[in-house]
Amino acid sequence: MTKAAEEKSPGTEEVAPAPLAHDEPPAPVPTDTVTEPPRKRLPRVESLTGLRWWAAFFVFTHHMTNLAPLPIFKFLTYGTSGVTFFFVLSGFVLTWSAQPGTKVRTFYRRRFARIWPAHAVALIAAVFVFYRFHPDPAMSWIKPFDIGVLLLSLVLLHGWSNDPTILYSGNPASWTLSVEAFFYAYFPFVWRATQRLKLTGGLILCASVIVIGAGYKLLLFHNPHSLPTLPQPVWHSVAFLFGIGLAIALRSGWRPWLPFPLAFAVFAVGIYTLYYSGLHRTVPFATTMALTQKEILTVLYGLLILSVAARDMRGGRSLLRSKPLVALGQWSYSFYLVHATILYAIREFHGVSAPASWSNLTWYAGVLALSIAASALLYKCVEHPLEKRLRGPR
Repeated sequence: MTKAAEEKSPGTEEVAPAPLAHDEPPAPVPTDTVTEPPRKRLPRVESLTGLRWWAAFFVFTHHMTNLAPLPIFKFLTYGTSGVTFFFVLSGFVLTWSAQPGTKVRTFYRRRFARIWPAHAVALIAAVFVFYRFHPDPAMSWIKPFDIGVLLLSLVLLHGWSNDPTILYSGNPASWTLSVEAFFYAYFPFVWRATQRLKLTGGLILCASVIVIGAGYKLLLFHNPHSLPTLPQPVWHSVAFLFGIGLAIALRSGWRPWLPFPLAFAVFAVGIYTLYYSGLHRTVPFATTMALTQKEILTVLYGLLILSVAARDMRGGRSLLRSKPLVALGQWSYSFYLVHATILYAIREFHGVSAPASWSNLTWYAGVLALSIAASALLYKCVEHPLEKRLRGPR
């Protein structure tokens, strides 16, 4: 990643989180002066750029069930777990590329340059699709125009509300940007506190956040009136901090032997187990798995990231580094921002293609092609040039 990246059921408007940039800036030590010479840059893990495209595509397959459902639409609800992948990836990339001496204000400026210009342009387009002054009640995804709520979305503060009307306001995708903005706000201070950790410390951090996150959800389930329901930026910090722990472990020189096919097989079995236990509540620990689903997915996606990164560090071959996949990975942030807007614009005029059928794959192909074309245009005309202009010199 490095030039790489940074998370419900059918009918909802949740969109996946933002992939990080292809050109990741060094993350900072929180100080306004350079206190030591810059550390030698670690090699790029380019395969993660290709991998993030597949995560974005998984999200797309779920959202398409709101237009053209397939017979496996219940399984495709797990496409939204791509959000968790990107949050883990965000923590990993920022830590992997971190350089001592970068000023905090420089880090913040670069993060703003990375996500906000494309977000602002995509928001303008989304307003025409998701808002009306007098919305038709039959179109549940269209909301009444509210300038106050839209301003919260514009400045990425809407993710702190658990009210769906606010959380998914503006461009529904941007709730994840609100979560990322919180990650960016505290990353320099986490980096300062953890930069001396090695393999053991990184793995302890990974285990600790999983235990704390899962434990809190189980306690909340059993004591719903004693504990608060946390806002999304706090919930998803488990995935971000897990990614930081993985990067710390790899930065220490750890190169685990974890072939990608094996890591993918573990992921596939894990996500199918979550799906199956959700359908059949008599499965042992089905309730526990449902409550701690995001923590389980964090570990599963972490294994994929660990496998790909370790392979690249060992110099192994990878189709994920192919030019087409790297290009798609570069466009994946813009793709994530625009694909739901395109999909729901089509749905307004066409309606849902029913019933669920494999023939709806033609809709998938058409909307996918249109979304890729739009994302390439947004990347080349807005995202990439404005990022270069706003981020300033390295």
